[in-house]
Amino acid sequence: MKPGVRALGVAESYRGDRSRSTLAGAVVRADRVVDGLVFSSCAVGGTDATDAVVSLVDDLARPDARWLLLGAVAPAWYNLLDLEAIAEAADRPVVAVTFEESDGLETGLREAFDGDALARRLATYRSLPPRRELRLNDETVYVRAVGVDPAEADEVLRAFTPEGGRPEPVRVARVAARAADAYRDD
Repeated sequence: MKPGVRALGVAESYRGDRSRSTLAGAVVRADRVVDGLVFSSCAVGGTDATDAVVSLVDDLARPDARWLLLGAVAPAWYNLLDLEAIAEAADRPVVAVTFEESDGLETGLREAFDGDALARRLATYRSLPPRRELRLNDETVYVRAVGVDPAEADEVLRAFTPEGGRPEPVRVARVAARAADAYRDD
């Protein structure tokens, strides 16, 4: 992959005493140069994370960032992301990467919600593409992709992950979100 190719990574930071979670977006080139940052937030336990991610993409206005790499599918305590809606609004492929093995979110959703709140989250969760395992360097990650075939998604993740298992755009976005949270604490 050419060194100047860009991806937008999105990650969150949440501090336990707040009703909102900080989202950060970071445009990072394949050669690891950071080329833009943007911030937003979403409600903890809410249903606005998809809109918040779309807002990040719109606010950043960077069509040169060819892929959108997400560091979660359920940020801010089950504020589930609709990957299809994000890919359509962003007009680019979306690759969600998670970092822990799990049996899925349905049990946790059923324990935390009921009625319409549960039904809405289950519908969004069940609409997600299947999660598959991918080895990045010496780590295992779990990938869901929309708008890109698995082989290309793997190639993109490998190109943007020079070491470890966290793609650089997601890593930088996570650092930025944490810094924004620390700044808000002052």
